[in-house]
Amino acid sequence: MGKQMSKLDEGLKEFIRNQHMFFVGTAGVDGRVNISPKGMDSLRVIDSEKIIWLNYTGSGNETAAHVLECQRMTLMFCAFSGKPNILRIYGKAAVIHPRDKEWEVAFRLFPTASGARQIFSLKIESVATSCGFSVPLYEFVEDRTGLVQWAEKKGTDGIEQYWQDKNQKSIDGKPTGIFG
Repeated sequence: MGKQMSKLDEGLKEFIRNQHMFFVGTAGVDGRVNISPKGMDSLRVIDSEKIIWLNYTGSGNETAAHVLECQRMTLMFCAFSGKPNILRIYGKAAVIHPRDKEWEVAFRLFPTASGARQIFSLKIESVATSCGFSVPLYEFVEDRTGLVQWAEKKGTDGIEQYWQDKNQKSIDGKPTGIFG
């Protein structure tokens, strides 16, 4: 059954490495709660108390707006194959932009792909597992390539224009900090 811990143990780190997707939950002080699915080899466990994940350019930028206002973040992993398990990781997040000094070191931990927008760093406060008995079984086929292809076609200038047009404010009108 479920367990609660203050940090990741080796078994949970291995569980994370074996997942092809995860979910990110954030919320500001008011407004909408945002839950986003993530994939594309975009997460790294740094140690038992820190995770970073690379955020690609997308239609919205809710996570960045929420983290600027309220650092709470939850990551959730579900076992879609093998032994049933759900893992939730709770903590305080910070945003690292390409303009920040921490970017280069963190960005090198990920495969090079067009459209990288931010890296989120999560300081883990607590970890919880639950049974996952109701999570359906799915077979992983492959990562989708459409987002990276779209970003490559747009190019650096096109991505920056897209950020200008679509990523400066959340759907609740909150600033995302994408340009400082």
